[in-house]
Amino acid sequence: MERITSRQNPLVKHFRDVAHGIVDDVMLLEGGHLIEEALGARVVIDVAAVAERRGHEGLAERMQAAGTKVVLVTDTVMDAMSPVQTPSGVLGIARRPDIRLDDVFARSPPLVVMLNDVQDPGNVGAIVRAAEGCGATGLVCSERTADPFGWKALRGAMGSTLRLPVAVRQSLREAVAQARAHGLRIFATTARDGTLLPHCDLVGPAAILLGAEGAGLPADFLDAADARITIPMQPPVESLNVAIAAALIVYEAGRQRGRGRGTRP
Repeated sequence: MERITSRQNPLVKHFRDVAHGIVDDVMLLEGGHLIEEALGARVVIDVAAVAERRGHEGLAERMQAAGTKVVLVTDTVMDAMSPVQTPSGVLGIARRPDIRLDDVFARSPPLVVMLNDVQDPGNVGAIVRAAEGCGATGLVCSERTADPFGWKALRGAMGSTLRLPVAVRQSLREAVAQARAHGLRIFATTARDGTLLPHCDLVGPAAILLGAEGAGLPADFLDAADARITIPMQPPVESLNVAIAAALIVYEAGRQRGRGRGTRP
């Protein structure tokens, strides 16, 4: 197993470039949990760095058995490679899934979450996690939504992004048009004047549109939707964090559909 002791090694720069989103078609996996999830989802991990004396020997062996090139690095080198303040001691560079809009609508009955300009990667990761956990069948991100395959969002999703079909950098107008062509009803979220969530019929094929933090959805998306959803709140609170709102809505949809704990779409 190769051992790297210099922060000037080209592989260190490669890891940093991937962390900053400079390298296309790959993603940075930070932490043993996420790498375990990737191995379980049969995601191809091209190369991984493991800090010496951190107790990741078993994980390193499993990665090698799966065809990953594994290198040992000093703590100083790991600090240079990792984008987090306190590195976990293991990093991987994996191939990003190539998900298209048709893949998002392939599972039945479809329940698709669509994000318009949600810019906080932590929120995006939490939405992906909630979407999978509550029974959504796919997720679409607009061009200006934070990359769900960026390392911060991946950590927030805790592996869900590796299993749930997630289409990125999409025109949401085109995605809505395709959703209609697949027979989905379009629901737009709004802080007020929509149908209260408990009274929304989410049993049939549905796409849930959520807008940017603070701004919400543009008026044209609200006007074009088949229905608007409002989550009832106790005053003086008027709205929720977008990730919490997404989780409540998808949970309610799953409840109406009778999807039990532990089942998959």
